[in-house]
Amino acid sequence: MLRLPIVILILLFTVCASAQDTLANKDVKVGLVLSGGGAKGLAHIGVLKVIEEAGLKIDYIGGTSMGAIIGALYASGFSANEIDSIFRITDFAGLIEDNLPRSAKTFYEKEDSERYAVTLPFNDYKISVPPAYSGGQNIYNELVRLLYHVKDVEDFSQLPIPFVCVATDVETGAEVILNKGYLPEAIMASGTLPSLFEPTNIDGKILIDGGVVNNYPIEKVRALGANVIIGVDVQHGLSDRDALSSATEILLQINNYRSVEAMEEKSKKTDIYIKPDISDFTVLDFDQGKIILDKGDIAARQKYVALKSLAIRQNSKKTKTKTIAAIDTIIVNRLVITGSNTNYTRGYIKGKLRFNLGDKITFEKLQQGISNLSATGNFQTIRYKLISNGLGEDLVLKLDENVNKTFIRLGAHYDDLYKTAAMVNLTRKNFLMKDDVTSLDLIIGDNLRYNFEYYVDKGSYWSFGLNSRFNNFDKEINFDIIRDNYNIINVGNVNSINFGVTDFTNQFYLQTVWEEEFAFTAGLEHKFLRYSTRTLGKLLDQNENTISSTVVGNDGRTVFEKSNFYSAFGQLTFDTYDDKYFPSKGLFFDVDFHFYLLSSDFNNNFKEYSITKTKLGGAFSILPNLSMNFESEGGFKLGTSNVTSFDFILGGYGTNLINNFVPFLGYDFLSLPGNSYVKAYGKIDFEIAPKNHVMFAANFANVDDDLFRTGDWITKPTYSGYAIGYGLESILGPVQVLYSWSPEVDKGNLFFSLGYWF
Repeated sequence: MLRLPIVILILLFTVCASAQDTLANKDVKVGLVLSGGGAKGLAHIGVLKVIEEAGLKIDYIGGTSMGAIIGALYASGFSANEIDSIFRITDFAGLIEDNLPRSAKTFYEKEDSERYAVTLPFNDYKISVPPAYSGGQNIYNELVRLLYHVKDVEDFSQLPIPFVCVATDVETGAEVILNKGYLPEAIMASGTLPSLFEPTNIDGKILIDGGVVNNYPIEKVRALGANVIIGVDVQHGLSDRDALSSATEILLQINNYRSVEAMEEKSKKTDIYIKPDISDFTVLDFDQGKIILDKGDIAARQKYVALKSLAIRQNSKKTKTKTIAAIDTIIVNRLVITGSNTNYTRGYIKGKLRFNLGDKITFEKLQQGISNLSATGNFQTIRYKLISNGLGEDLVLKLDENVNKTFIRLGAHYDDLYKTAAMVNLTRKNFLMKDDVTSLDLIIGDNLRYNFEYYVDKGSYWSFGLNSRFNNFDKEINFDIIRDNYNIINVGNVNSINFGVTDFTNQFYLQTVWEEEFAFTAGLEHKFLRYSTRTLGKLLDQNENTISSTVVGNDGRTVFEKSNFYSAFGQLTFDTYDDKYFPSKGLFFDVDFHFYLLSSDFNNNFKEYSITKTKLGGAFSILPNLSMNFESEGGFKLGTSNVTSFDFILGGYGTNLINNFVPFLGYDFLSLPGNSYVKAYGKIDFEIAPKNHVMFAANFANVDDDLFRTGDWITKPTYSGYAIGYGLESILGPVQVLYSWSPEVDKGNLFFSLGYWF
C-alpha cells in the first residue's frame, strides 16, 4: 500500500515538472546573429538551410555587413533555398564593379566612356582620387528589387522576423543602430566597406560598414527579446604579412583589431556558436560562393543535435513559408526629388528616367532609368525609395550632386595610322549653364591633335552641342589614287607617295535621344580640308606644268586640296551593342547624310552635292564564350560635282577613321578609292579566358565611281580580305593584334592597336 502514494507523488511531480517545462519552452525566443565577412558571409546561407532542416524557427535576426544583407532577406520572408537561388545567379563582380551597361549611357556618354583610361577629380587645381572603388549602385538597385514586398515597412520590428543591423558613423566612430527606415538603404549602409564602396548618407549621418565597431551584434539581438542566441561567425583572426596583399585586406586587418578581442567574450555568450572553416577565403572570393556555402552547411551540421533540440523546446508547429512572388510591373505615379540637386533640372532628370509617370512599367525599366541617371556621373550614388501611395508608387529620388565638377582624364593609344598618342582631357560640368558639360582633349605624340566638345543635355527634350576638332596624319599610299583623283600627269616613275591629311572641323548640332539607344542629330558643319605630299616637291621644281589643280606651299609640300567646305548634315543612329570593340549581342544602325552647300573651291570644281553612307550590324552569342558579329555598309555620292576629296577610301583597321575613310581588312590604309562602295563584314570572337579574345574576320567589297548608277554594287565582290588576331580588354582599353591578308595582293598586313581609339 505504501507504493501507491509514492507512485502518485512521482506522477504528480512529473506532470508539474512537465507543465513548468512546457511553460518555459513557450518562452523560448531564438535570436540569430550573422557576422560580416564579405564573400565569406555566403556561409550564412548554408547555416540557414540546416536551421530550417532542423525545424527551428528564428524569432529575431541581427547582422552586420554581409550578415545584414542575408539576414534582411531572411527576415523579409525569403527561405534559405530562395536566398541560395538568388545568390547563385548573381554576378557579384559586375555588381561590385558598378559597371553600367552601354544601354544606360547617351551617345555622348558612350563616347566618353570608350575614350579615357583614367578619370580623376580636379578641384582647386589639385588632383584627387575617387572616394571608393565602387558606388554600390548596382547592389542597391538589386536590394530595392528583392525587398520590394516589404518596401512600406519602416519599423524593422514589423518585418516577418524582427530585424536589426548596425553601421558606423564615419565622423565620430560611433555605432549606429539601424532598426527603422528604408530596409535596402539600411543594409547597404551596414555593408559599405571603406575603400570598396562609397559611404551612405542616412539622416545626415555618413555611414560605413558596421564591422568597424560591431561585427557581431549579439547584444542588439538580445535587446529585441531573444533569450537563446545562435551565432554564425565568418570573421577570421588577424592575418600574417603574407595574407595582407591588398588595400581591402589591410583595412579588414585594422577593423579586426577590435573585433578579434571582442569575439572572445561574445562567443562565450552565444548559446549555439557556429564558426565555418573559411580561413582560406577572402572577402572578395565571390566566385567561390558554392564552396563557401557548403562550408556553412558543414559547420551547422556539427551543431545539428543542439539545433534540433532547440527546435523541440520551441514546442511550435513548423509554419509553411510563403513563396515571395517575383515582381512583374509597378506604377510610378509621382516623382519626389530630394537632396542637394541644384544644377540639373527636373526635365533633365525625368528625361533620363525614360518613362512616363502613371504608366505601368517593369522593374527592369525602373532600374534602367536609375542606371541612366547614374551613368551621367553627375550625382553621388543614387539612393531611392518606392513607397505605396494608394494608386501606385512614389519614387523618392535622393539626388546629391557630385561635388566634383572638374576632371582630368588620361588616355594613351598606338595604331598604325596615327602612331603614338597620349591624351590629356579637361572636363568641366555646369560651365555655362545647367545640364551642360565642356570637354577639351589635347593629344600629343606623332601627330598633334585636339578635340573640343560642348554639350547641353536636355534629357527627352532637344539637346544641343558644339564640336571643334583638329586632326592630321601622314601615310604612304599608292600614287595612282592621287593621280586619278587630282588629274596628275607626266610626273615620272612614282609608285607611292607620302599623303598628308589635315582636317579642321566645327559643328553645331541639335540632338534628340530615345531610350539612350536611338538618336537623331541635325546640324551645320564647317570643315577645312588640306591634302598634301612632300614626295612631289622636287619633281615640280623640274616639271612646272606636269600637275594640274595643285600648288606647292611655302613648306615645299604639293597641295591637292585646301578648301573650306560648308554643309548641313543629319544622322540617325541606333546602338544596342554591349561593347564597342568586342560586341557579343545587340544591334547597330547608322545613316549619315551631308549636303555640301558652299566651298572656298581651291580646285575650281565645286558644285552642290551630297554624300550618304549607311551601316547596319548585329551581334549574337552562339555559346557563352563564342559570339558572331555581322555588318554591312555602303555609301554613295549624289550630284555632278567633280570634288573628290570626300570620296570613300577603303583599307586598314580601326574605329576612329575620319571623314569617309573606311576600314577594310586585307589592304593597307587608304588603298581602295571610289565615290561609292558596298561592304560586308563578319567576325567570330572566341573569349578563351575572361577579357581575352581570339578572332577571325572576313570582309568583302565593291568600290568604284557610280556603283549604284551602273548596278555594279550587286555584282560579285571585287575585293576581299581576311584576318586572324588576338584582343585583350586592358585597363588602357582594348589591345588588338591582327594579321590580315587578301588573295588579290601579295603582301599581308599586321595591324596593332593599343588603348581606346581617339
